[in-house]
Amino acid sequence: MQYMSTRGTTSGINFKDAVMMGLADDGGLLLPESIPSLSPGDIAALTKMAYPDLAFRIISMFAGNIPAADLKQLIDKSYQTFSHSEVAPVVHKDGIYILELFHGPTRAFKDIALQFLGNMFEYLLKQSGAHMNILGATSGDTGSAAIYGVRGKENINIFIMHPHQRVSPIQELQMTTVTDPNVFNLAIRGTFDDGQRIVKEIFGDLDFKGSMSLGAVNSINWARVLAQVVYYFYAFGRVQRATNCQEVYFSVPTGNFGDIFAGYIAKRMGLPIRRLILATNENDILTRFINQGDYSTAQVVPTPSPSMDIQLASNFERYLFYLFNQDHAKVRNAMAELAANGRLKFEAEDMTRVANDFLAGSATRQETLDTIQAFHKATGYTLDPHTAVGVKVGKELTGGEVPLICLSTAHPAKFGEAVKQAIGEDPEMPPEFKGIETRERRCEILDADTETIKDYISRKALR
Repeated sequence: MQYMSTRGTTSGINFKDAVMMGLADDGGLLLPESIPSLSPGDIAALTKMAYPDLAFRIISMFAGNIPAADLKQLIDKSYQTFSHSEVAPVVHKDGIYILELFHGPTRAFKDIALQFLGNMFEYLLKQSGAHMNILGATSGDTGSAAIYGVRGKENINIFIMHPHQRVSPIQELQMTTVTDPNVFNLAIRGTFDDGQRIVKEIFGDLDFKGSMSLGAVNSINWARVLAQVVYYFYAFGRVQRATNCQEVYFSVPTGNFGDIFAGYIAKRMGLPIRRLILATNENDILTRFINQGDYSTAQVVPTPSPSMDIQLASNFERYLFYLFNQDHAKVRNAMAELAANGRLKFEAEDMTRVANDFLAGSATRQETLDTIQAFHKATGYTLDPHTAVGVKVGKELTGGEVPLICLSTAHPAKFGEAVKQAIGEDPEMPPEFKGIETRERRCEILDADTETIKDYISRKALR
């Protein structure tokens, strides 16, 4: 399997190099040159597997230059850190299926990809004898998951930017209380979109990227998306076993389009998904795109679901590539237009194709809290605010004719203030969160300025 850029001037990249490259050298995002097509029989066999075995089978379709025994060992090691034997269990509550993706070390869905990516980085660096300085931006969960994926690993430093005072208290503590010498937390005076812009600008400086041996952990790294494809197959198999269904809906709370794009890849591979339901909070650029063809930036609004407080979705370019019939030039032109004008225009034909893949809706702050409250009253089950957005939108847009699976992206204790406001009591605290507020912290507060961040990296990077 070879990889190419959405923008067309980077191609013929093998999986190992794609993982290490992160953002393509032409500024685009890497994608496989072809997507495997699976028969119903193939899918039936895959979805009966235990999670690590399924992950090995799916990932190996895209990682041809990693020896099978090594890949299996990396995957098994990655999911041994999870607290649930199924890794991503499915529970049935109030007529819908909740795919619990929060049983990893930081209690967020990002662990599923970043435990694997951290181990993959360590493996590849050991092979080459090289070192890496990881740069990433987070709206809350990616940062801690990335840090926990590489903390203490040899030949790796990690620099994670988060928007100062715009993540939940637990999210901030999970990052800033990791004081391993190879971890650098940077709180920037701005939004997640500022951090994401800085990452792309720094990776776009190829001389700096090369001299600093930069690597990416944001979902611009294809390996992140690939690892997330697995749980769509896993959840479908568990629900089909319970219901004998022939297809399902997936409701995906998302702001950066990475998690739902993984579902889109699963659908292209043949997984029988009737529609992917895109659920956003009041930062609804993606919902406006799907429902109105309006992809235009606006001011970021703080909400109870801060990991989705995003305007520019970094993985959207990958979907554009397929929407535009894999026309590299059209993608390049679209991204140039977006950079210049902050908006994109679409033809009626484009939107017809979008409607075949997606439904979309959004939830206000109050609707999110009301959903947490109502769901808890009906079932005793506590949703985190992001999952509540997915539940609210998913239930509104489906009628029960096929099963609805909602991705639960974080443990409710990560957003305790919002949960308490909704149900009148604190959510149950996982053991790893207890006492976290008393631990030593380390963090730098910096301006959201590309040159400032480059200067900091230059002083702290592994050379």
